[in-house]
Amino acid sequence: MARFRLTQAIATGALRFHAGEVVTDTMPLTAPSDRHWSNLTAATMAAGMVPLDAAMKSQSAWANEVISATIQGGHSIG
Repeated sequence: MARFRLTQAIATGALRFHAGEVVTDTMPLTAPSDRHWSNLTAATMAAGMVPLDAAMKSQSAWANEVISATIQGGHSIG
C-alpha cells in the first residue's frame, strides 16, 4: 500500500491529479477522498509526491528530493 499527497499537479495518460490530492495504488480506497492510480509504482512516481504511509519513494528516481511543505500556485495547475 502506498499513499502520497501531491504538492504539484500530475498528468499521466488520461489521468490528471491535482495538487493537494492523495493518490494511492490500493483498492478499496483508504479514505473516500483518495484517488486511485493503478499504475503507481516507484518507476511512475513524479516529483512532488509526499509519502504518507509507505517507503516507495526511497526506491524511486526522486529518493533524494527535498519534500516541499507547501503547494506553489504554478505547480497546482494540471
